[in-house]
Amino acid sequence: MPLTTNTFARSSILMLLVGAAILIGIVLSSLFQARMTQSYSDEVIELRNARTSASNLFALVQAAETGQRGYLLTQNDNFLDPYERSMEQVIESLERLDGALRQEQTYSETIPRIRFLVEEKLTELRDTVALAQAGDSARAIEIVRNEYGREVMEELRELLLSLIQSLDTRLNEGLAELTDASKSMQWFAIGGGIVIIAVVGGAIIIVSQHVRELSRARSAVEELNASLEERVEERTEDLMQANREIQRYAYIVSHDLRAPLVNIMGFTSELDATLAAVKSYVLADGGTPTEDQIREARLAVEEDLPEAIGFIRSSTKKMDGLINAILKISRDGRRELKPEPVDLSQLLENTAASIYHQVDEAGGEIRIAVGGARGMVSDRFSLEQIFGNLFDNAVKYRHPDRPLHLAVRAMPARRNSIRIEVEDNGRGIAPEDHERVFELFRRSGVQDKAGEGIGLAHVRSLVRNLGGEITVTSTLGGGSTFIIRLPSDLSQFVRSSGS
Repeated sequence: MPLTTNTFARSSILMLLVGAAILIGIVLSSLFQARMTQSYSDEVIELRNARTSASNLFALVQAAETGQRGYLLTQNDNFLDPYERSMEQVIESLERLDGALRQEQTYSETIPRIRFLVEEKLTELRDTVALAQAGDSARAIEIVRNEYGREVMEELRELLLSLIQSLDTRLNEGLAELTDASKSMQWFAIGGGIVIIAVVGGAIIIVSQHVRELSRARSAVEELNASLEERVEERTEDLMQANREIQRYAYIVSHDLRAPLVNIMGFTSELDATLAAVKSYVLADGGTPTEDQIREARLAVEEDLPEAIGFIRSSTKKMDGLINAILKISRDGRRELKPEPVDLSQLLENTAASIYHQVDEAGGEIRIAVGGARGMVSDRFSLEQIFGNLFDNAVKYRHPDRPLHLAVRAMPARRNSIRIEVEDNGRGIAPEDHERVFELFRRSGVQDKAGEGIGLAHVRSLVRNLGGEITVTSTLGGGSTFIIRLPSDLSQFVRSSGS
């Protein structure tokens, strides 16, 4: 049941409030968990730094002691390098340990004791090395043999190892707490995400129920607007093209009809002159006609009158042919189109059958390849007329020096249309005549074949009636390819054009 506007508004506001409350809860909880995690992380980092400092401190004291004893025993200055490096770093490591554990009350007594023992051990090391450098190695060795230095080192070792063990225990506890906090945060985020998804899903269902029809209506309007603009552009282009065609036809018709009229007018004047000679003979006022009158009358009856009448008859026949051609093209535009499913391959095969014997007898061939453009919806009669004219022209204007090879290819094209190419190896069309051959009463090349120049004009008229266009690519002597683009479904074109 469709939602009313008020119900949709209330449901949307309720969903938004619930979602906002849950989101705020998730954000606050996430902040709390993040703060706890950060606290655990800081503690772990401090404990890790303290453990590292304790380990480094013990290692440095041992290295300094090793360098001191090596020098005392061998008097080799090479042992002083590790000794001096360790002595320089011991105090820094001790300060780092003190800084890391300064806030820890647990180690408030341990750190001062470690500092004391380190200072005692460093004092022993400095004194013995100084005596050895001064040449009193015996006294230096005696100090080393004293139990006090060994006891200091043993106590320092025990304190540092105990401190490291304690820090390891606390590190493990801190890592466990950090892991638990991370898992808690993860599960809380997952739970909150599930709730948010549920709320969002409910909101989407409510919104989709309300806006589905609106979206469909808007899509329909956008599609209508887009197609309307496209149709307006197409109609504008069609009108401009039609206007140009009308202008060309008007010029061509007036020019071609004028020539027979001029002939008729001229030979009508000839008839007047001939009649004058006959009249002078017939109306001799009862007298005897002169020999000149008889000769002129005979010449007029035997030669001038038949010649003038013949030219007048030829001119009227020419005018009749031109007028019939114009009427034929006019009827094509007025004929009601009948869209129906057409098997293009079968139609081309049937149309080509009418010229097959002429092509085959001359050693030529016809190849038809339809491929994925086999089926279409169009006016069958118009298609038969189009390809019949093109096939007849291919035979009519074939090259005299080679067999005719005629190839027809059809393939799907953009915007739900079909591209059909009719290619021949005939005598071709000069580039400057590519447009001229589609004009009424216009022909190209040597005029050695019968015709009045209406075939291709008729073809273009038929193609345009089907919502398509025809062009030609050709070179003189190299054959021609006529390219036809037709809508794959004429019924859609008829509906969109308002026909």
